[in-house]
Amino acid sequence: MEYSIEVENLSKVYKLYNKPSDRLKETLIPLKKSYHKDFYALKDLSFKISPGETVGFVGKNGSGKSTLLKLLTEVLTPTQGTLKINGKVSALLELGAGFNGEYSGMENIYLNGTIQGYTREEMDAKVDDIVKFADIGEYIYQPVKTYSSGMFVRLAFAVAINVEPDILIVDEALAVGDIRFQLKCMDKFLEFKEKGITILYVSHDINSIKRFCSRAIWINEGRLEEDGDVDYVTDKYLDYLKTLDAGNDPADTDGQEEHGQQHEDGRRSLEDTVDIAEVVSLEVENSKGEKTETIEHGEKVRVTVTYYVKDTSIKKPVVGVALLRLDNLYVCGLNTLLDQVEVPWEKGYNSITLTYENFNLVGGGYYFDVAVYDQTASVPFDYRTRYKEIFVKMGYIAEGIEILPHKWG
Repeated sequence: MEYSIEVENLSKVYKLYNKPSDRLKETLIPLKKSYHKDFYALKDLSFKISPGETVGFVGKNGSGKSTLLKLLTEVLTPTQGTLKINGKVSALLELGAGFNGEYSGMENIYLNGTIQGYTREEMDAKVDDIVKFADIGEYIYQPVKTYSSGMFVRLAFAVAINVEPDILIVDEALAVGDIRFQLKCMDKFLEFKEKGITILYVSHDINSIKRFCSRAIWINEGRLEEDGDVDYVTDKYLDYLKTLDAGNDPADTDGQEEHGQQHEDGRRSLEDTVDIAEVVSLEVENSKGEKTETIEHGEKVRVTVTYYVKDTSIKKPVVGVALLRLDNLYVCGLNTLLDQVEVPWEKGYNSITLTYENFNLVGGGYYFDVAVYDQTASVPFDYRTRYKEIFVKMGYIAEGIEILPHKWG
């Protein structure tokens, strides 16, 4: 069987010097004394990826993921081991890194195609799709140094994703531009998956890894820690993160989605202010059907989300509800994609109800986040953080977070 990627005993070593003069000494006297320490960014990494696989890569910042991607895209060369790639690679890493600021957008399209090995005739066949995807109008004929950051990213992404690669490498690059452009990017990404293109997906958002990938590879301090089923590997990785003292380091916020901007609540005339869809309200009802913010432990609870839809062309939209403790502990996140529920999506006001049959959380304060997403639950049309606070009443009958059904024998 021919694999898309074969990595065997791959290592990347950097020489670390205490001071610049040590580098000079080692250069002038190469055989007498070593003045450096070896730092292994990657060490003895081995794995194989089959054609058509979508593989997620996880690991803390500094674990070696970026080094691996640079080796796969031949930006770096390995110190030891072998790396075999079968097929054309397109990487959504440092978007626009090969662009020339003095050239127009159109000239940069052809320049980038040449760098990737395409002929002028091949790029002629692709250029219309790239220009349409970027959607920057007449600016395509202006020097890219005059572009806004948004236009630059749109063109760079359009060039990178419209070259029909055999292998696509994505590193935190799908959430670029405005919501409409993000939807186009996500549709293209799903199109690649359906075509059987091999995809390497790197993200700190573990939920997106679980959504898109069937396999995950965890790299820890340059070594292969786990490789296998995506749920097993990512859950092991999250357990590892829980054992660390992350403090306030934003690099260790894996597994929690980026929260969008909070919006002013309340029903109002939304036709002119909403682009695609917007959350309008979240109501909590107890087992008696009464609207409340205080819940008795163990009772049945209904949560109704109301949202306003302006754009009815959206395919398979998703509604999500997350429950967190007041100290921001993520208790439970649910969405209609995971539960395979079709969402009402008529123009105007729509509602959907989520029922918790047994609200078994221990007493104390909690809050709901609520969001309306695209079909992948990755692009939020509206994300409300800390949207509704509730309080759970409970006598002293147990400790912890949740009281599991149980009996003593």
